[in-house]
Amino acid sequence: MVTAELFTTLRKEVARLKPVYDLGYVTEINANALVVAGLSKVARQGDEVSFSAEHGQNHHGEITQLSKDTVTIMPYGSLDGVAIGTPVKLLGAPLLAPDNSWIGHVLDPFGVPMDGSTVRMGPLSKSVHAPAPPAHARQIMGERLQTGVGVMDTFLPLAKGQRIGLFAGSGVGKSTLLGRLAKRVPADVTVIALIGERGRELQEFIQKALGPEGMERSIIVAATSDMAPNLRRRAAWTAMTIAEHFRDQGAHVLFLADSLTRFAEAYREVAVSAGEEANMRGFPPSLTHALAALSERAGPGAKGQGMITAVMSVLVAGSDMEEPVADILRGLLDGHILLNRDIAERGRYPAIDVLRSVSRCLPDAATEPENALLSQARRLIGAYDRAEMMVQSGLYERGNDPQLDQAIAALPKLEAFFGDGRHLSIEQSFEALAACLPD
Repeated sequence: MVTAELFTTLRKEVARLKPVYDLGYVTEINANALVVAGLSKVARQGDEVSFSAEHGQNHHGEITQLSKDTVTIMPYGSLDGVAIGTPVKLLGAPLLAPDNSWIGHVLDPFGVPMDGSTVRMGPLSKSVHAPAPPAHARQIMGERLQTGVGVMDTFLPLAKGQRIGLFAGSGVGKSTLLGRLAKRVPADVTVIALIGERGRELQEFIQKALGPEGMERSIIVAATSDMAPNLRRRAAWTAMTIAEHFRDQGAHVLFLADSLTRFAEAYREVAVSAGEEANMRGFPPSLTHALAALSERAGPGAKGQGMITAVMSVLVAGSDMEEPVADILRGLLDGHILLNRDIAERGRYPAIDVLRSVSRCLPDAATEPENALLSQARRLIGAYDRAEMMVQSGLYERGNDPQLDQAIAALPKLEAFFGDGRHLSIEQSFEALAACLPD
């Protein structure tokens, strides 16, 4: 039975069809690129193309370099079966047509369900490279959000429209923390970009970290580690475009990305293949703008729009916050949360290093009594951190420093509070924190 909704969807699909395409042909095949003649006068940087290999297998790719007579194409997959003279069809700019019905689905970087099912296309096709809302027209950050993670609801609050980085090495619990946020942070819809993840981790994240509760309001865009770099890069842009679709409807969107480091690595592969020099500790200079352009698309929308609250993970080897990607993002985002491997090895999760983390919505997001409580707790944590080696080695004698004595007494309670997995309200979290501190 043909419904009105199905008819509308089909009509949209027919309207997107082009009767005529520009064609070129392959003149050279390199290790990871094609050189194509016949398109240089009509193609644009970033345009998509399609071409057929042996046995009729259809391939797609992206234009990464233009010259007077030829264009260079980076394919989205293998070049096996492609020959000199293979026809290449110019498809045009990369577009996406998000729809509200995509909620609950796992999509590839083109917006196609990975389980073989079908979804409706939305009424409007949008570029995956859309600009951020005009700076002068944007709203300010909204109210403090309840994350259900005590240490974040107190020391590192997350405000509506804030963009915060989750800096962590591998295996210290960032995926678990992202899953908790996906389930607990109040939002109309959650958009999750899984960039360069190992294939086996996709179902693991969906079933264990996210669960049915989180999945029922989420859209996942996934590009696994074995996909071409331009697909891994595109996954972040596709996910952000979907988030903007809901933001433009006035919705509050929670955007989670894991990870921006793998986006940067994929971006580097494409940029270097296109001829850009990698002189920023292995990364090309244009990466700074690419990260800024992506992160600026999140945040508060213009008047009448909703907001995109973003939590984006950043891989830092050995907690090195000075490596290029971490250093760039630390300056771009509205705060950073550092997960410390030493803390994780002690068995405390989430392994957040409170002293090295900061949320730039403080002190405005908390009340005056709450800020006073946080300052007291930070002083005690800092006092213990400075004297930890002396205390652990038995060189400190009780009574020499009253503040350090208070810190030593409070530390076990604070550690228990930081690792408390209960889903507490913000008020309950501050009450639990107050109970850890001396009167």
